[in-house]
Amino acid sequence: MGTPCEMQFFAESGAAARYAAEATIADIARLEARYSRYRGDSFLSEINRVAAAGGRITVDDETASLLNYASTCHEQSGGLFDITSGILRRAWRFDSAALPDQGMIDELLAKVGWDKVVWRPPVLEFPLPGIEIDFGGVVKEYAADRAAGLCWSAGIRHGMINLGGDIKLIGPRADDSPWRIGIRDPRQKSALLDTVELAQGAIASSGDYERCLTIGNVRYGHILNPRTGWPVNRLASVSVIADFCVVAGSASTIAMLKEEEGPSWLESLALPHLWVDVNGETGGTLLNAEARF
Repeated sequence: MGTPCEMQFFAESGAAARYAAEATIADIARLEARYSRYRGDSFLSEINRVAAAGGRITVDDETASLLNYASTCHEQSGGLFDITSGILRRAWRFDSAALPDQGMIDELLAKVGWDKVVWRPPVLEFPLPGIEIDFGGVVKEYAADRAAGLCWSAGIRHGMINLGGDIKLIGPRADDSPWRIGIRDPRQKSALLDTVELAQGAIASSGDYERCLTIGNVRYGHILNPRTGWPVNRLASVSVIADFCVVAGSASTIAMLKEEEGPSWLESLALPHLWVDVNGETGGTLLNAEARF
């Protein structure tokens, strides 16, 4: 998953713990192998080879469900959540000290847009050659939800799955007390904005702090607007609590992409949330609340 991952759970025996752990790790590895953009042998890479030539491909049920979810997010976000926008990474090198050339961004933008793809399940068609699909904003959270479900099926009732800060709870701690989960300050790596107590559900965060570059006192994060090709610059981080990690993750990302409209959009969802803008202002239903769920 390209990020530190952990799981903690309480089991009745060592054998039960090993069985649940092995099943969970195997499924996460399966999803990594299937949908990683870094592996030439992944199914995602096969899709993108077809997309590069401007062809069509029939996908399996699991991939179809991910595409359906991504399509719904695209619609609900007004086109801002777009799984074709990953191609913009070719212009943005966050390990460099220079901004990309606008001409390169414009060339890439011509190949961005879920509306340029024809999706008639189970057939995915690319009339315009050169488009790429990227499940980076969906699969990790989907994997966390699946992992928790597999642990539950294995008889685990108390535990948590944490895939790079995207957290899905199997259930409360063994004594039925909630898990205490810290929400990171986007500007102070070792500091917390808040701590929530969570016994069920999921929490996920999006922000500009993992991959970014700073030029002329301006911070450029890795969350890119698919319309402009440039990083969002209104919100620094958003955390959302939901029943499923995939919902929490997509909601936090869409809020980031909506920029100044993000806070009001989050309020309309009626999901517990916390946001911080680039000026350090904070807001959301979790702020100064007894955040226990």
